[in-house]
Amino acid sequence: MRTDVAHWLHRRTFRALDYDPHLLLERKRCQDLTVSVVLPALDEERTVGAIVTALRRDLVDGVPLVDEVVVVDSGSTDRTAACARDAGARVVHVDDVLPERGHVPGKGEALWKSLYVTSGDLLAFVDSDLVAFDPVFVVGLLGPLLTDPTIGYVKGLYDRPLATSEGLAPTGGGRVTELTARPLLGALWPHLSGFVQPLSGEYAGRRELLEQVPFVSHYGVELGLLIDLAELAGIDALAQVDLGTRRHGHQSDAALGRMAGQVLQTALARCPGVGVPGDTLVQYVRTGMAIEAVTWEVGVRERPPMRTVPGYRGARVPGAGR
Repeated sequence: MRTDVAHWLHRRTFRALDYDPHLLLERKRCQDLTVSVVLPALDEERTVGAIVTALRRDLVDGVPLVDEVVVVDSGSTDRTAACARDAGARVVHVDDVLPERGHVPGKGEALWKSLYVTSGDLLAFVDSDLVAFDPVFVVGLLGPLLTDPTIGYVKGLYDRPLATSEGLAPTGGGRVTELTARPLLGALWPHLSGFVQPLSGEYAGRRELLEQVPFVSHYGVELGLLIDLAELAGIDALAQVDLGTRRHGHQSDAALGRMAGQVLQTALARCPGVGVPGDTLVQYVRTGMAIEAVTWEVGVRERPPMRTVPGYRGARVPGAGR
């Protein structure tokens, strides 16, 4: 391991269990900061309500560390929006935000538009498909930001159990990370190779940084943010926190291949002088006795830094939408 990466790992890796929410609340009040938690969601009626309920119970109504919980619905066809609203979240449909900018599908769009409709100085992002969600995730993500003013962005790291035919294996999830993202970082951005979960969907940052970088569509958003924020603020402004174990649904190998294609497209777009001749991925399926080729679009689009969008006002009235 490179000496600089080892040094960063020692100074910038934390544990969620080391943070007391009551002490963090004192820090938050002393610094006069507000916090927004954002859940991007698409057809997650099975899990989103429980996540919002836990956040409201522990970190809004309990220890008021969080000022607003916002679910950005990417066009769910199930009861995602109703479940989130019933649990106490403010629900925003992605197409109702900046409609003049048109529609771009994918998670990155929901995260980008969340900057426009939230009020917090600090934003924590949590995937809405988590099973047995623990609010300590958010406590851990906010901990470094509230205790160290030099830290501007925090990624979650965790064990990822994998559901198999023989039961739940303690590790084995995160296949796109191991097969695509980690090799890319090691080869092209080795100073970022200390991140255990570079594609994790749980992270938090200061609005003043997040509003200065583009947001990539689809599953390239996490890698894009990591690379761009390191370029903007420097590696020492980035940290990671151990959240324990993360459980969620798993995708098929073919679906993971399409995710990997989007991650690769995001990486190549950040390599000066490297042309990307194609943005499609061909996969193969057996139909009866034949092999059929299926072509998928894996290109990504970038939304501009939110700070450049007309009408954007940055952090707004503390507690708005709570």
